Amino acid sequence: MRSWSSPGVPRLSDLELGTGSAARVFDSSSAGVVPIDPEGTARLYVCGITPYDATHLGHAATYLAFDLLQRVWRDRGLDVSYTQNVTDVDDPLLERATATGMDWVELAERETQLFRDDMTALRIIAPANYIGAVESIESVVDLIDRLDAVGAVYRVDDDLYFDVHADAGFGLVSGFDEETMLRIFPERGGDPERPGKKHPLDCLLWLAERPGEPSWETRLGRGRPGWHIECAAIALDKLGTAFDVQGGGSDLVFPHHEMSASEATVATHEPFANAYVHAGMVGYEGEKMSKSKGNLVLVSKLRADGHDPMAIRLALLAHHYRSDWEWFGDEIESAEKRLAQWRDAVARTVAPSGESLLAAIRAALSNDLDAPAALAAVDAWAADDSAQDPQAGRTAKVAIDALLGIAL
Repeated sequence: MRSWSSPGVPRLSDLELGTGSAARVFDSSSAGVVPIDPEGTARLYVCGITPYDATHLGHAATYLAFDLLQRVWRDRGLDVSYTQNVTDVDDPLLERATATGMDWVELAERETQLFRDDMTALRIIAPANYIGAVESIESVVDLIDRLDAVGAVYRVDDDLYFDVHADAGFGLVSGFDEETMLRIFPERGGDPERPGKKHPLDCLLWLAERPGEPSWETRLGRGRPGWHIECAAIALDKLGTAFDVQGGGSDLVFPHHEMSASEATVATHEPFANAYVHAGMVGYEGEKMSKSKGNLVLVSKLRADGHDPMAIRLALLAHHYRSDWEWFGDEIESAEKRLAQWRDAVARTVAPSGESLLAAIRAALSNDLDAPAALAAVDAWAADDSAQDPQAGRTAKVAIDALLGIAL
């Protein structure tokens, strides 16, 4: 599957501005902030969209968080191997296609392209590997075979399930107890009450062909992949085991990341990822943002209304990536005002030290991607009218571009 076009990211070391510090981020599995500072190449997997609707601010905030992580890694001097999936066949997509009367393939292609357009506008660094579920079926089947070989697969009717307790460490990613898992599982696509399952938490690997639904001929029979095995297979195929960060929204901690990690670990006998990093949820004026409530704030709608994509990005950066927060109508106006102030500041002939500002931004981002602290540092620099450094505007502009992704 085709990715989108990445923005140019200045390499500050090439401009004799040194390199940044190691990234430190909150790992859900250890419930603490940990350094992620591999040698040479950092490996990142972020779970992508199910393309049945347009990119809302919750999506954008998640992908922006991992864009910041990539920028910190790059500033550290690391290469980044980044993979993201697209769940281009799944129940929500098929249900939306039926409800709208669209062909499911056309719907997926339309919404994936809109997502690409939004990511390009927001200057999100693109994954090197942008992989759809449909194109990964062979890898999924291979992984299911590996699980079957170690006795972790069983059949319910013609469907295949994963025995989660084949993984002695099941539950370590989320830290949830079984009572919590059983409460959340049906809310997030699970089927704990299906007759014939060995345990309510066992998850679907392969859905046998259903009348009127897409399916593919494989050595497992005709059918299509389950959601969790899709990401496990793609990540292992493109990144290998024990990659640096598995990322996504906090609603993916369980069951999705828990199940994917268990499937991969049981099949390979090695850790899936070294850290599990999650972005918070975005609400709207006191409510959950959802299609059913009709209160989604869409990136494409904000763009169509004439808002500068850099202002949209700034509005998102004003909130720490791990925080749950709410969008209010004045967020974009505040961000546009901030953007104008920054553009005025970098255009000054002489300004306060640009290298001091760069150090402050680096320190904030290396501390669990603290974008609000980085923005506050730029605000303070922009408001300081002391004249010291004739190169400050240039240094500030390139630092804000490289580290925060804001084109001034």
